[in-house]
Amino acid sequence: MGQTSFDVVVIGGGPGGYPTAIRASQLGLRVALVEREHLGGVCLNWGCIPTKALLRSAEVAHVLSRLGEFGFSASDIQFDIQKVVKRSRRISKRLNTGVKHLLKKNAVEVFDGHGHLAGPGSVRVTRDEEAAVELTARSVVIASGARSRDLPGVESDAEIVWSYKQAMVPDRVPGSLLVVGAGAIGMEFASFYRDMGAEVSVVEMLPRILPAEDEEISTLAHKQFERRGMNLYTGATLGELQRTGEGATVKLQLESGESHVASVERIIVAVGIAGNVEDLGLDATAVQVVDGHIVTDQWCETAEPGVYAVGDVAGPPWLAHKATHEGVLAAERIAGVSELLPLDTRRIPSCTYCRPQIASVGLSEAKARETGHDVRVGRFPFLANGKALALGENEGMVKTVFDASTGELLGAHMIGAEVTEMIQGFVMAMNLESTEAEIIHTVFAHPTLSEAMHESTLAAFERAIHT
Repeated sequence: MGQTSFDVVVIGGGPGGYPTAIRASQLGLRVALVEREHLGGVCLNWGCIPTKALLRSAEVAHVLSRLGEFGFSASDIQFDIQKVVKRSRRISKRLNTGVKHLLKKNAVEVFDGHGHLAGPGSVRVTRDEEAAVELTARSVVIASGARSRDLPGVESDAEIVWSYKQAMVPDRVPGSLLVVGAGAIGMEFASFYRDMGAEVSVVEMLPRILPAEDEEISTLAHKQFERRGMNLYTGATLGELQRTGEGATVKLQLESGESHVASVERIIVAVGIAGNVEDLGLDATAVQVVDGHIVTDQWCETAEPGVYAVGDVAGPPWLAHKATHEGVLAAERIAGVSELLPLDTRRIPSCTYCRPQIASVGLSEAKARETGHDVRVGRFPFLANGKALALGENEGMVKTVFDASTGELLGAHMIGAEVTEMIQGFVMAMNLESTEAEIIHTVFAHPTLSEAMHESTLAAFERAIHT
């Protein structure tokens, strides 16, 4: 079985767990990683990566529907949903294999099974009916991830009501679909299925779609989704659901007080996630769990000495890149690396890969004002950007929020083509504590979409050239 005594045991092999293990090994520690299902976690196998592969196919479908605009013509264009899904799964499998290679390369011993705290410095690993393996370590990092929440009365049955897993491997594209929840996950699925030909409705309990985003960006997204033919019901709640032979009828209670009955073939529930805190042995420790997530300090340490938690199980924002950063931070803390910087969640970018893409970092305009800032706000439309026009993707905007007195970049918000690639420029600027002066004096390549970032900054200080 190999050794059972380590410096660090990591429970969970997702985007928080496996980077923790690799970084700890790089720092000279003996590391074990326990994973009960798939290396790479939900993100790599059933989330971030395969959904982006599906969305890429949807982008191709969108371009093919506009061939005439670019001087081409074609007839009888069809797609094979089985091949679309197969491509997505193939990409996930390739990356899963890559994670295995990285762990082996970095001398991380992988244990296949479920990890459970069994006392100070002890982790019990169980797998089916096999005898338990006891691992010992001076530090344990919990990176057990999270799962999608169920909605009472609308639980997944894998046939009519889909979880994200069923939504990613359909045997056909349904004629009609209701997405429950208009956050990032819900709108990505809505966008994919709409581009693939389904009639899509979305219901959201809060007053607007993408409620975590700046309100102006949410409003623009709402308009663009409606132009694509989606039915968006905000400030609405689900009532009675009745399954039929071919689908379901759902009664929606609308914000106006009226009710609406939607008849659809399939329903996707995307109403948030819950941390995987069960069956970890936490009850016998000082680890605190609040609202389904493990409480940690700025160094990812829990209240139990020697026990850390990273990623989705440690609370929002529920993002793979946040999990990875926390994992590296925890590993370096355990190894005694000096001059560590705690993670500033205000500088974590958020990306939604629907069409149009949406990306943001920092404070929204409303939040900046609420927190007492006198703000300067800049906006620049893709309609005035040469590269966007050349791409045929001129619906979009970059919005920047600065502190009026100091010039500090407080937030950046984007909607449009490839903004998920562009947002990192503003993340870097915030991390370097740049003011408007540094951004204004940066030379942006022409023609690029990123010029809109420059122009938005200029606009905030009444120096815009192209608006």
